[in-house]
Amino acid sequence: MPYRENLQKASALKQELDGYRPLTPEVEQRIMQKFRLDWNYHSSHIEGNALTYGETKALILFGQTAQAKPLKDHLEMTGHNEAIKYIEEIVRQERPLTESFIREMHTLILKEPYEVDAITPDGQPTKRTISIGSYKTVPNHVKTRTDEIFYFATPEETPAKMADLMEWFNQKKDNSEIHPVLLATEFHYRFIRIHPFDDGNGRLARLLMNFILLQKGYPPAIIKTEDKSNYFAALQQADAGQLEYFFNYICQQVNYSLELMIKGAKGESIEDPDDLDKELALLKQEIEGISTDEVKETRNSETVKEVVEKNLVPLYDKLSSKLSEIRPMYTSSIVDVVSEGHRFNENKWFSEFIDALNAKPNEFRRMSIHFGFRAFKKAGINAFDDFFDINVEFNEFKYIISIERNQIYTEKLYRINLSESEMDEVVKKIVRERISYIKSRLEKISNKG
Repeated sequence: MPYRENLQKASALKQELDGYRPLTPEVEQRIMQKFRLDWNYHSSHIEGNALTYGETKALILFGQTAQAKPLKDHLEMTGHNEAIKYIEEIVRQERPLTESFIREMHTLILKEPYEVDAITPDGQPTKRTISIGSYKTVPNHVKTRTDEIFYFATPEETPAKMADLMEWFNQKKDNSEIHPVLLATEFHYRFIRIHPFDDGNGRLARLLMNFILLQKGYPPAIIKTEDKSNYFAALQQADAGQLEYFFNYICQQVNYSLELMIKGAKGESIEDPDDLDKELALLKQEIEGISTDEVKETRNSETVKEVVEKNLVPLYDKLSSKLSEIRPMYTSSIVDVVSEGHRFNENKWFSEFIDALNAKPNEFRRMSIHFGFRAFKKAGINAFDDFFDINVEFNEFKYIISIERNQIYTEKLYRINLSESEMDEVVKKIVRERISYIKSRLEKISNKG
């Protein structure tokens, strides 16, 4: 049978790899990082996780989350990564595979209970809570493409069948006549036939299979998402009683991983030959899914004028209206509008700015509105002043509005204006800071007294 030839190849590759062991920590870390990223992405993606390979890499290596992707997908991916790291630690400690360990792994990969859509026995839609770390309490049989029901173990049968599985494994694990790849593969299949948990059985089966492989000195078998149809077909062949097809499929994946480890041990590249093509394809997919505005305009006199007219002027008017309640608290107030060395009249600054812009359209790249309140009346001899700014910077493709000491409030592409609510937020922020400043200064004065 083909799988026996692949088993012989696996043994030969393992022997070659052992000749390079022990690997240096740096080489081993580089190889395991590659395995971990591929393992996390592919095993989770097969089960419907929406994170791309790039998003998975950003999350695992840098802790960066992907926008517009479900929180559940991030939790599952980080949980799967924690499970892999836990497996590596358990392998180093030479701890045995137990039911307790399996339940721990299930808790790691699913993180927390959640609800899924379900159907009642009488066909009505309902919700069902997926529990973690405990065996199923309701049947999880599946309907095949031919509308037949494929039956897993019932909830009542599951504890006994799991106990039988562990007994079988403990009897076989030290048998030198059983190839480690066959042992790990058959454990995967027996576990899947039980389907002991409400959800996460596929990911857990692959984690436990790879745990056994790592225990035996073999690298993990990575089932790639683009090859999942072949993986499921091999499982279906096993369901039909032809287990050798599944043995052969998993052995091929183990051999691929062995060859990759040998390359890494030799100091060769361990990237897949088509990694660049995949990254480009993934980038295209990600770009197609982006719904944000495109860069269509650059800085010119028209875009600068529009920013000032449709953003800065109404923002100034809103703020001035609110500040009118604070101005009487001070002896005097000033407003200076300046841009690139030009100072404009407070009451007609916009028209003066437009005249200056038309005269020298490329000169104006920033503008500031300086507000000042002098001598707070109720502070007497301890009278204090208050000064603050609104600044706008006109970059090549966007404009940036900052307040106070250049704290960036927002940045937008040209032709995209602040909404009413965004303007209101700026006004609220500035006025609240004025109130807070007054209170803090009065408190200091009070403490002096």
